[in-house]
Amino acid sequence: MAPGIMPLSCCRAMPKNGGAKKPVSEMVPEQRWKLQVFYLCFYGFMTQIRPGESFITPYLLEANFTKAEVTNMITPVLSYSYMAVLVPIFLLTDYLRYKPVLVLQSLSHISIWLLLVLGTSVLAMQLMEFFYGITMAARIAYSSYIFSLVAPSRYQRMASYSRSAVLLGVFTSSVLGQLCVTLGGVSFRTLNYVSLGFVSFGLILTLFLERPRRSLFFNRPGGPDGAAVPTELDRMAGGDSGGGTRGWRDMVLCRMLRELGVLARQPQLRLWSLWWVFNSAGYYLMLYYAHILWNEISPTTDNRHVYNGGVDAASTLLGAVASFAAGYVKIRWMLWSELVIGLVTAFQAGLLLLMNSTTNIWLCYAAYILFRGSHQFLVPIAIFQIATSLSKELCALVFGVNTFFATVLKTIITVIVADKRGLGLSVHPQFYVYFSYFTLLAVVYLLAAIGVGVQHSHCRQPVELALAKEETAVQEKSPEVGTTRA
Repeated sequence: MAPGIMPLSCCRAMPKNGGAKKPVSEMVPEQRWKLQVFYLCFYGFMTQIRPGESFITPYLLEANFTKAEVTNMITPVLSYSYMAVLVPIFLLTDYLRYKPVLVLQSLSHISIWLLLVLGTSVLAMQLMEFFYGITMAARIAYSSYIFSLVAPSRYQRMASYSRSAVLLGVFTSSVLGQLCVTLGGVSFRTLNYVSLGFVSFGLILTLFLERPRRSLFFNRPGGPDGAAVPTELDRMAGGDSGGGTRGWRDMVLCRMLRELGVLARQPQLRLWSLWWVFNSAGYYLMLYYAHILWNEISPTTDNRHVYNGGVDAASTLLGAVASFAAGYVKIRWMLWSELVIGLVTAFQAGLLLLMNSTTNIWLCYAAYILFRGSHQFLVPIAIFQIATSLSKELCALVFGVNTFFATVLKTIITVIVADKRGLGLSVHPQFYVYFSYFTLLAVVYLLAAIGVGVQHSHCRQPVELALAKEETAVQEKSPEVGTTRA
């Protein structure tokens, strides 16, 4: 999956109006939002069509950049730039009401492909990774835009439409790139020009997006008296934001951050947020360096035998299927969350060891696909467990904070492990570090699962003993029991 969309689809929806008929004046907007949603989904699909994206690493290695330069000097910049721009873009997305940030994302995409086709130095490629970090951070604008178009009762369905459009776009892009390389014999450089054409078309599509009048934090819809509608946090506090003398920092973000401190005491919210932070950091590090590992295992001068696009397409498809299947898993998450997370993380650790130790590129591809699929299986479960009891504002903030801490952790690991100013490890030793990281996480999760199991059994034991004593007392008082014994 292309690093993801801010997942707000499970945020608590507002109740529908009790079947009241809408006046004729509201029917026209009712039809209009459907067209807007369709255009937004089409936009999301088309902006993912970048057939050269799966082949950026092979292209850099083909363009006379060494593996050490790509591994230790170029790729680490992606983590640094993403961390640097994540918070400003998160705030600007809401303050500027989405569209300007989507325009910035399209301009950054164009800059990426211009630098790829025109740049010849390490500095140019580092700048390319910087713009790539901006495009990743700006994905929040697309994923949250749709919530400004529809009523809260439609959030979950509309968010699924927009996410499906993106996944379909990633899948189509990867397949198209692979077909061009394998069957068409298209060079990586030509594929970059094709991608430049698609992202330029994406910029044109962005210009026709309507700029919403409301957003989650800074631009809330007005009430009957013209004042801003209170946020969920205002309602929980028993007041309203009032648009009075207090600044927005006091009314919204600071108060919501304080509320997050209270919410962090909830065990399930804390557990799945920690999973999001620690496992996402390792997941994306694996994604960044997997293509370099493939080139190490199977160096080839024949581009037709580079199957990065096909592998990305297969992993995207499996991730979509796994995400869908996760919605049908019905277990007692309060009891089994730690065990499920521990087993999946242990499975991922084994896959990382297999990827790094095998000399068979197809086995490495298969391990990569399963790794991504297993991560995507847990993502919707985490979304539900985190967001099911939160308002849409707190939901957005929780995922923003989790993503930020995951990015900080990923950057710290990159500085220590990959950057030339740190250990500057080549790709194989790096994957041993990632294997150790996931192994440690699995051990912690499984120990926590044992602790939960022991605690649960201790809680149940007094109840079961009391029930057994009560049943014995009843049997002893029963005349039929005495007759039987006689």
